[in-house]
Amino acid sequence: MTVERLQNTKPTTERWDEVFEALSSEPRRQLLVTLLEAPAGRRVLLPDAAVGPAESVDLPKRRLQLTHRHLPMLSERGFVDWTTDPFCAQRGERFGEVAAVLDILQANADALPDHLVDGYRRFEDERGE
Repeated sequence: MTVERLQNTKPTTERWDEVFEALSSEPRRQLLVTLLEAPAGRRVLLPDAAVGPAESVDLPKRRLQLTHRHLPMLSERGFVDWTTDPFCAQRGERFGEVAAVLDILQANADALPDHLVDGYRRFEDERGE
Protein backbone atom coordinates (compact mmCIF):
# COMPACT_ATOMS: atom_id res chain seq x y z
CA MET A 1 0.00 0.00 0.00
CA THR A 2 2.75 2.46 0.87
CA VAL A 3 4.54 1.84 -2.46
CA GLU A 4 1.37 2.59 -4.41
CA ARG A 5 0.80 5.85 -2.52
CA LEU A 6 4.40 6.92 -3.10
CA GLN A 7 4.18 6.16 -6.82
CA ASN A 8 0.93 8.10 -7.09
CA THR A 9 2.64 11.19 -5.67
CA LYS A 10 5.32 11.29 -8.38
CA PRO A 11 5.23 14.46 -10.46
CA THR A 12 3.51 14.10 -13.82
CA THR A 13 6.71 14.87 -15.71
CA GLU A 14 8.53 12.05 -13.92
CA ARG A 15 5.74 9.62 -14.78
CA TRP A 16 5.93 10.65 -18.46
CA ASP A 17 9.72 10.24 -18.41
CA GLU A 18 9.32 6.72 -17.04
CA VAL A 19 6.77 5.78 -19.72
CA PHE A 20 8.98 7.08 -22.52
CA GLU A 21 12.06 5.44 -21.04
CA ALA A 22 10.16 2.13 -20.98
CA LEU A 23 9.31 2.58 -24.66
CA SER A 24 12.82 3.67 -25.69
CA SER A 25 14.16 0.17 -26.37
CA GLU A 26 12.86 -2.42 -28.84
CA PRO A 27 12.88 -5.41 -26.45
CA ARG A 28 10.87 -3.43 -23.89
CA ARG A 29 8.47 -2.10 -26.53
CA GLN A 30 7.90 -5.58 -27.89
CA LEU A 31 7.30 -7.05 -24.44
CA LEU A 32 4.86 -4.25 -23.57
CA VAL A 33 2.97 -4.71 -26.86
CA THR A 34 2.81 -8.46 -26.25
CA LEU A 35 1.39 -7.84 -22.77
CA LEU A 36 -1.08 -5.31 -24.18
CA GLU A 37 -2.37 -7.94 -26.61
CA ALA A 38 -2.51 -10.69 -23.96
CA PRO A 39 -5.56 -11.01 -21.72
CA ALA A 40 -5.24 -9.20 -18.38
CA GLY A 41 -3.62 -11.44 -15.77
CA ARG A 42 -2.02 -13.69 -18.37
CA ARG A 43 1.72 -14.35 -18.20
CA VAL A 44 3.79 -14.29 -21.37
CA LEU A 45 6.83 -16.47 -21.91
CA LEU A 46 10.24 -14.86 -22.16
CA PRO A 47 12.40 -14.21 -24.07
CA ASP A 48 10.00 -14.89 -26.97
CA ALA A 49 7.53 -12.21 -25.87
CA ALA A 50 10.29 -9.59 -26.18
CA VAL A 51 11.28 -10.42 -29.75
CA GLY A 52 9.70 -8.53 -32.64
CA PRO A 53 8.33 -10.37 -35.68
CA ALA A 54 11.01 -8.95 -37.99
CA GLU A 55 13.87 -9.46 -35.51
CA SER A 56 16.46 -12.18 -35.76
CA VAL A 57 18.00 -12.47 -32.30
CA ASP A 58 20.20 -14.72 -30.25
CA LEU A 59 17.66 -15.89 -27.63
CA PRO A 60 20.22 -16.67 -24.87
CA LYS A 61 21.66 -13.18 -25.33
CA ARG A 62 18.16 -11.63 -25.27
CA ARG A 63 17.45 -13.55 -22.05
CA LEU A 64 20.54 -12.00 -20.44
CA GLN A 65 19.57 -8.52 -21.65
CA LEU A 66 16.07 -8.95 -20.25
CA THR A 67 17.26 -10.36 -16.92
CA HIS A 68 19.93 -7.78 -16.23
CA ARG A 69 18.61 -4.64 -17.88
CA HIS A 70 15.11 -4.46 -19.30
CA LEU A 71 13.00 -6.40 -16.80
CA PRO A 72 14.49 -4.81 -13.67
CA MET A 73 13.82 -1.35 -15.13
CA LEU A 74 10.23 -2.18 -16.13
CA SER A 75 9.59 -3.88 -12.80
CA GLU A 76 11.08 -1.06 -10.73
CA ARG A 77 8.62 1.34 -12.36
CA GLY A 78 5.68 -1.02 -11.85
CA PHE A 79 5.01 -1.70 -15.55
CA VAL A 80 5.67 -5.46 -15.36
CA ASP A 81 6.05 -8.25 -12.85
CA TRP A 82 8.37 -11.09 -13.79
CA THR A 83 9.85 -14.34 -12.57
CA THR A 84 12.86 -16.41 -13.57
CA ASP A 85 11.32 -19.86 -13.04
CA PRO A 86 9.37 -20.00 -15.22
CA PHE A 87 10.89 -17.12 -17.16
CA CYS A 88 7.81 -15.02 -17.80
CA ALA A 89 6.23 -11.60 -17.31
CA GLN A 90 2.80 -10.13 -16.72
CA ARG A 91 1.27 -6.69 -16.40
CA GLY A 92 2.40 -4.67 -13.38
CA GLU A 93 0.35 -2.26 -11.26
CA ARG A 94 1.25 0.73 -13.47
CA PHE A 95 0.93 -1.10 -16.80
CA GLY A 96 -2.11 1.02 -17.67
CA GLU A 97 0.07 4.12 -18.03
CA VAL A 98 2.28 2.63 -20.72
CA ALA A 99 -0.68 0.77 -22.28
CA ALA A 100 -2.54 4.07 -22.79
CA VAL A 101 0.38 5.46 -24.79
CA LEU A 102 0.69 2.27 -26.86
CA ASP A 103 -3.07 2.31 -27.57
CA ILE A 104 -2.88 5.90 -28.79
CA LEU A 105 0.13 5.15 -30.99
CA GLN A 106 -1.52 2.09 -32.51
CA ALA A 107 -4.81 3.90 -33.10
CA ASN A 108 -3.01 6.75 -34.84
CA ALA A 109 -0.39 4.80 -36.78
CA ASP A 110 -1.67 6.25 -40.06
CA ALA A 111 -0.81 9.76 -38.85
CA LEU A 112 2.79 8.85 -38.06
CA PRO A 113 5.65 9.06 -40.59
CA ASP A 114 5.93 5.84 -42.59
CA HIS A 115 9.50 5.16 -41.45
CA LEU A 116 8.26 4.96 -37.84
CA VAL A 117 5.52 2.40 -38.49
CA ASP A 118 6.60 0.30 -41.49
CA GLY A 119 7.67 -2.64 -39.32
CA TYR A 120 4.48 -2.44 -37.31
CA ARG A 121 2.34 -2.39 -40.49
CA ARG A 122 4.17 -5.45 -41.87
CA PHE A 123 3.54 -7.24 -38.57
CA GLU A 124 -0.18 -6.40 -38.70
CA ASP A 125 -0.35 -7.60 -42.34
CA GLU A 126 1.35 -10.88 -41.41
CA ARG A 127 -1.19 -11.39 -38.63
CA GLY A 128 -4.07 -10.67 -41.02
CA GLU A 129 -5.32 -7.57 -39.23
